[in-house]
Amino acid sequence: MRLNGKVAIVTGAGSGFGEGIARRFAQEGARVVVNDINVQGGERVAGEIATAGGKALFLRADVTRGAEWAGMIGAAETAFGGLDIIVNNAGWTHRKKPYAEVTEAEFDKVYAINVKSVYLSALHALPVFRRRGGGCLVNIASTAGLRPRPGLTVYNSSKAAVILMSKSMAAEFGPERIRVNCVNPVFSADTALSAEFAGGAITEEVRQRYLAT
Repeated sequence: MRLNGKVAIVTGAGSGFGEGIARRFAQEGARVVVNDINVQGGERVAGEIATAGGKALFLRADVTRGAEWAGMIGAAETAFGGLDIIVNNAGWTHRKKPYAEVTEAEFDKVYAINVKSVYLSALHALPVFRRRGGGCLVNIASTAGLRPRPGLTVYNSSKAAVILMSKSMAAEFGPERIRVNCVNPVFSADTALSAEFAGGAITEEVRQRYLAT
């Protein structure tokens, strides 16, 4: 098992990509902190991992708040003896619509969840990683940050920020054996945000159109 003995926090792990990541990490031997604000989903995922023989702990924490990051990392160390990996998967978008219709509150929420959370994760993980002689941050961005679509300009730009932040983090943290990777998924019809990206119900036509572009 490739992650045997490792401790990982996966944010937004109560459904979608995060759920899949948490399950796979557990299958590979990691002890996983399942994070989400969705208590029902997070507890379900952590419980099913444990039932399957893995080790998982659910923690509800708001990834836009530094104090909650500090608490979550401390809880991971207490429960599992350390921290090796953070997967910044939690994300949010406003519904697809013209740029001028996006509210200031929606802009702030997109950037808080998609960008600020990445900053906070590293800020609070760095002391732990340094004590342990290294660590790994995996930031989930999007192909939207490389090849944007109209109607999602604020979301697109937030993911472009994550991509560049990841590159800069890698350059800065690499000499300390702290690896930073960025993953850019394409559209999936099976996440909680799918209908927001599409601006409505997910039909086969919508799915194929996204995959084609």
